[in-house]
Amino acid sequence: MLEELRSTASFPVFRTNGDKPKGPVENILSIFADVRAGEGAGALLLMVNVFLLLGAYYLLKTAREPLILTEGGAAVKAYSAAGQAIVLMILVPLYGLIGTRVKRLTLVSGLSLFFATHLVVFRILGAFGVHIGVAYYIWVGVFNLFVVSQFWAFANDLYTESQGKRLFPMIGVGASVGALAGSQAATSLFKDFHITPYVLMSLGCAILLITTLLTRLANRIETRRAGQSKGAQEHETLGAQDGFALIFRDRYLLLIAGLIVVLNVVNTTGEFLLSSVVEQEAIRQFAGNKAAMQGFIGAFYGDYFRWVNLLGIVFQALLVSRIFNKIGVRGAVFVLPCIALASYSVLALAPILAVVRGVKTLENATDYSLQNTIRAALFLPTSREAKYKAKAAIDTFFTRFGDVLQAGVVKVGLSLSASLAVFAWFNAALTIVWLWIAFRLYQYNRRVGL
Repeated sequence: MLEELRSTASFPVFRTNGDKPKGPVENILSIFADVRAGEGAGALLLMVNVFLLLGAYYLLKTAREPLILTEGGAAVKAYSAAGQAIVLMILVPLYGLIGTRVKRLTLVSGLSLFFATHLVVFRILGAFGVHIGVAYYIWVGVFNLFVVSQFWAFANDLYTESQGKRLFPMIGVGASVGALAGSQAATSLFKDFHITPYVLMSLGCAILLITTLLTRLANRIETRRAGQSKGAQEHETLGAQDGFALIFRDRYLLLIAGLIVVLNVVNTTGEFLLSSVVEQEAIRQFAGNKAAMQGFIGAFYGDYFRWVNLLGIVFQALLVSRIFNKIGVRGAVFVLPCIALASYSVLALAPILAVVRGVKTLENATDYSLQNTIRAALFLPTSREAKYKAKAAIDTFFTRFGDVLQAGVVKVGLSLSASLAVFAWFNAALTIVWLWIAFRLYQYNRRVGL
């Protein structure tokens, strides 16, 4: 009989009685987490897949900043989150409906190809000089949330709960490295080759086509390895339950949704603070020269994303598995809100560019590494419908709903002529609510042993 045995090593090590010897791939991947015999090929493909997805996202994300800030400004950027929420109110139910009619491979591959075609359209519009800043900003937000959410839903569906807790920290290393590679590539392309944002769109489209092929290959390998009981799910469609209905009927899913809403109000308010300071600096140095402003902003954000993701790699590779081992997923939910509380308290006292950048670097590095792995792991004990439909709704609509609330905060704050310090104190206060939600999730996951 198979039995999970937990060791006291610094990494969470699980062994199965009668395990086969590991191959070279499993031994290498065990640097990041405990990978059993036979799991290496599929896990490596998923790691490469999410590496490419995050690399493409950071190319596209870096491209959006010069467009939105020079065509609209920081305030328009903040308000554009409302447009993303409106689009998601349409796409989330449509995604769930399609999921009830097609098998998972068609669902996952089809969504990637769907977004790839949009990049071709944006590239053509840009060639004709059409202002696409706002529309492209909305698209990038929807694309990122849907594609990344679907990747982790797919991984949740491929693996059992025990496998996911072991392998997700390791797979997440691919995401962290991909984000760094994408941001570094974007920085170099802007600084050294003086490319336009539209070139990054073409690169992103090509990468999406590659990830579609990798998804199909990973699906084939894992379904063969998993055997009949797990592999049969490949051909099963999802139940008819709507993603939003699943959330409002389940207190656990509702708590996760609430956590995401508060997290994003805090995070995007912080992004508004950073964008405001960067925009002011660009105007101060290059007022009246739009091309120079775009170059400055693009280079700044490329470099900023690079440092965020470099730190995120360190966290993902060296800390996430150890944190899961020491305090579990349920304890790890407290880490980011505690960082945010301390960071915004400091920022409120010194709202200058160096401090804002430093605070956001630490916050986002933790968010993109530890917190993203937590978000995926929280769905391990849920149903398949929750993994795809509820997760899609939470990771997309509820994320952007938090951004909409943040847009309201920005609107009210600007109408009252609030200073950057006031916005920072607001964020610090909101993290208290975040900590309360984390405590409720801790109570639930303590009962299920997550």
